[in-house]
Amino acid sequence: NLVILDRVENPAAIAELKALNVKTTVTFYPYDVTVSVNESVQLLKTIFAKLKTVDLLINGAGILDDHQIERTIAINFTGLVNTTTAIMEFWDKRKGGPGGIICNICSVTGFNAIYQVPVYSASKAAVVSFTSSLAKLAHITGVTAYSINPGITKTPLVHRFNSWLDVEPRVAELLNE
Repeated sequence: NLVILDRVENPAAIAELKALNVKTTVTFYPYDVTVSVNESVQLLKTIFAKLKTVDLLINGAGILDDHQIERTIAINFTGLVNTTTAIMEFWDKRKGGPGGIICNICSVTGFNAIYQVPVYSASKAAVVSFTSSLAKLAHITGVTAYSINPGITKTPLVHRFNSWLDVEPRVAELLNE
């Protein structure tokens, strides 16, 4: 089973995933990472009721736009924390859960900031720190946590974005170079 939670359904991508392994059931649920922990728990109740078990959570939502300070922090950090907190209701071994694995998509900017986008870089540093803490709590919670920290990746995220206070209007172009 593969469950995709996202704001926008992409039928072509879902079909492509299904074609990779016809034995895999791919399911989509609409989800916005900026919702509350309680709303996330409600959605996860539906998913766990259907599947009974979930082994891996990949937290991969993110935006890169330092003009949208609150939204950047809400999506890149707060949403990830809320989603993680919600799944702990089901996985935490202190609550009778089986444990699980969390894979947080961070960024090399969590270790080495891109100074023209300090809000984005700080949000990713927060995710790195949060994930490190989660990993150290695994012996208590039964939940293992990893971070993946890619460098610049050719995705729509980096085609065009805004620097903080417009300190470098060509930041996307320069990074892509």
